[in-house]
Amino acid sequence: MYERGEVVALTAKRKRFADEYLIDLNATQAAIRAGYSKKTAYSSGERLLKVVEVQVYIQKRMAEKDDELIAKQDEVLRYLTNVMRRAEFEGVVVTLKKHKSYYDDNNKKIIEDSEEAQIVEIPTKVSDSNKAAELLGKRHGLFTDRMKLEGDLEFDVR
Repeated sequence: MYERGEVVALTAKRKRFADEYLIDLNATQAAIRAGYSKKTAYSSGERLLKVVEVQVYIQKRMAEKDDELIAKQDEVLRYLTNVMRRAEFEGVVVTLKKHKSYYDDNNKKIIEDSEEAQIVEIPTKVSDSNKAAELLGKRHGLFTDRMKLEGDLEFDVR
């Protein structure tokens, strides 16, 4: 078969199974979509999930997805800094009312009123900026809570 530590490439069909499995984590449906028999899809899916190469491939792909989807520490800090500086923008929907009046060929006055929704970009709110500053301050240990404690303590020094 293969020596310990040797990397064995997946067959195209097994790779397809692993990719399909990542869609909904359903081994039976993944086996069917990968081209395995519908009659044996359940057992084929279970068997394929036990193959070491398939497991390694699935774990690698899931780790890649986590890297893409989950924000890293630097990304969060950059975002909070942008919010604090009000460099981030948010879209607000506003309604524009249009009024148009004119005379037609028969000298009859025509009035047309219409409304149009439009998205306007505005800087982040001051309250959001303050919250971002607070979170960054906590992260960097800028705020310390001081407490005054009083009491009588006895020590037994031997």
